[in-house]
Amino acid sequence: MKIKNNINFKNASLVLLTCLLFGCSTSKLTYTNYLFTYFTGNGPGEEAIHYALSSDGYNYYTLNNNQPVVNSKEISSSGGVRDPHILRGTDGKTFYMVVTDLYVPEQGWNNYAMVLMKSTDLINWTHSIINIPETYPKEFGDVKRVWAPQTIYDEKKDQYMIYWSMLRDKGPDIIYYAYANDDFTGLATVPKQLFYSPTNSACIDGDIAYKDGKYHLFFKNESEGGGIRKAVSDKLTDGYVQQEGFYDQTEEAVEGSGIFKLIDSDEYILMYDMYKSGTYQFTKTKDLQHFTVVDNNISMNFHPRHGSIIQITDKEKEALLAKWGTLGESAFISFGSEAIKKNNVVVNDEDSTIYIPVKKGTDISNLDLGIQTVPWVSTSTSGVQNFSKGAVNYTIISGNEQKTYKVSVHEDNNPVLLGYYADPEIIYSHKNKKYYLYPTSDGFTGWSGTYFETFSSEDLVNWTDEGVILDLKKDVSWANRHAWAPCAIEKKIDGVYKYFYYFTAAQKIGVAVADEPMGPFVDSGKPLIAERPEGIKGGQEIDPDIFADPVSGKNYLYWGNGYMAVVELNDDMVTIKDNSLKLLNPGKSFREGTEVFYRNGKYYFLWSEDDTRSPNYRVRYATSNSPTGPLNIPENNLILEKKQGKGIYGTGHNSVIQTPDTDTWHIVYHRFTRPKGIKMGRAAGYNREVCIDKLEFNDDGSIKPVEPTL
Repeated sequence: MKIKNNINFKNASLVLLTCLLFGCSTSKLTYTNYLFTYFTGNGPGEEAIHYALSSDGYNYYTLNNNQPVVNSKEISSSGGVRDPHILRGTDGKTFYMVVTDLYVPEQGWNNYAMVLMKSTDLINWTHSIINIPETYPKEFGDVKRVWAPQTIYDEKKDQYMIYWSMLRDKGPDIIYYAYANDDFTGLATVPKQLFYSPTNSACIDGDIAYKDGKYHLFFKNESEGGGIRKAVSDKLTDGYVQQEGFYDQTEEAVEGSGIFKLIDSDEYILMYDMYKSGTYQFTKTKDLQHFTVVDNNISMNFHPRHGSIIQITDKEKEALLAKWGTLGESAFISFGSEAIKKNNVVVNDEDSTIYIPVKKGTDISNLDLGIQTVPWVSTSTSGVQNFSKGAVNYTIISGNEQKTYKVSVHEDNNPVLLGYYADPEIIYSHKNKKYYLYPTSDGFTGWSGTYFETFSSEDLVNWTDEGVILDLKKDVSWANRHAWAPCAIEKKIDGVYKYFYYFTAAQKIGVAVADEPMGPFVDSGKPLIAERPEGIKGGQEIDPDIFADPVSGKNYLYWGNGYMAVVELNDDMVTIKDNSLKLLNPGKSFREGTEVFYRNGKYYFLWSEDDTRSPNYRVRYATSNSPTGPLNIPENNLILEKKQGKGIYGTGHNSVIQTPDTDTWHIVYHRFTRPKGIKMGRAAGYNREVCIDKLEFNDDGSIKPVEPTL
């Protein structure tokens, strides 16, 4: 699994020169483990200090069930802290931590303070808040951002130096430094500029590594293409010269780089947060110049953001485990059986149960769950068990403590796809006699996916991944971002089957064509829908839906966010009939995700209400006597919503499929990932999964409310 962490290690060696960077004791402490401190996100409660342990610098396990180890509200002026950087002092027994004082849900990205912290046991911390414009009103009264502080020991001055980035009224973010006072409760000097980009670009997330008489300042270049750059100096506080090129090994957007040295090794790890894709990249180096990706060696049972790492002793590790090595959900790293839907395992610490969903057809009378626990926890039960007669007891043990869970196994078909997908479109291919699902590839921060996949099935239950069918960065010339909400249709033209794929890219709608439902699809070369309809001032040009009217034989394309628009397509299916644009009125509940189908003389229009990040995202409908309206909106038109008792939330953006030659219908939709989505805040809106349930009708043609199921 790809890791998420961003670490800045500050005491890796007993070698004196390394101590200038990493801070260490001259006494012979033996370091055996790594402590990683981090925060988890931008939502409520996520900007807080967390701990994790590793014995090798590659595999990390969270402490305290991934809950904060320090109360952000007690130590900050904002209510949130981010970017924790931890340093062992030169005495070997004092620890220093600095954090950004920022609570994004209320402040956005503007803040004014950082927090200085001090401890002798890694458990109990004193703290001081340093508000820069209040402390230095003359020099820095116009500061609007105080980000990502770090600490390094300056041997020549015998003082701890803090460095961080600031943004003022004019110019970009610049990295500054100041020395801490003796008791680490404030700044002893007025901040000075440490590094200013020669290209006048913003510089944030600075991290200094000392090697071979040189200080290597890694930082994020916030503009000029973005990425991790480096400046080098033979002095700690001045003379940094920016080097050529970028040091990240990816084309993804990155931030929060950090570097640390492995125990008893001449190797360093440089890592950075690929924040838009929700992953981290780890690279290894010996010279701080050439880096090799080592992602395949990294694992974590949590999802951290910007943080740092120090080496710790066995005694320190045992003290942390005694305090926060709890027996609970985070004790379980993985459930290894290929039959298990791993994202959907529910560990309930309150009632001591574990719900294991498995694929249809799994022999639950002869199943090895393949449970793996964190290193300090063992389990009394292992191997093949019989779950067909009910729950099986599993006891986990750590030292003198133990906890028993009742583990039950259930054949659940939802979600129907493994992994994160959303906005599902479904068709039936008469050519191949199969169903095809076309979803948004999800799990990317801020909906930043750039490719589309498709899946095939003969029974709506068992799905085969047919791979990527359209990659914006490779296959589309007019857009390379935000691959969202596709739809597709099978057409027989002059006796030959063709497949037309309408997709959102960069908030515009394109069309691609293929000879097979699984592609490859060839883009038309330009967007089909690129502008808002006349008179529409808000919303986005997204969420296409294609509908072939069985009555008239005409083809219609619907789209819109905040408005519902429709056009008639020409017979070529890739151009719009002149003067055919029309705006429909689905009422105030309409947000996005139009879906149109025809049954027994009625045209049905379905749409999603609220925001995809909301637990209350849901589906309503209207009917019409025409594919272009007007719409008749039933008084009770809500047909799909959350099922709190089952932990199902955010049910929306659907498509509908009729089993050929029957009156059997199904609705295909996405929901928050279960069970973790409801705890993810707004990030649940891009960590979604695809489900299928029955769609049924009353005798008068009205749609019955759908029961979302597992």
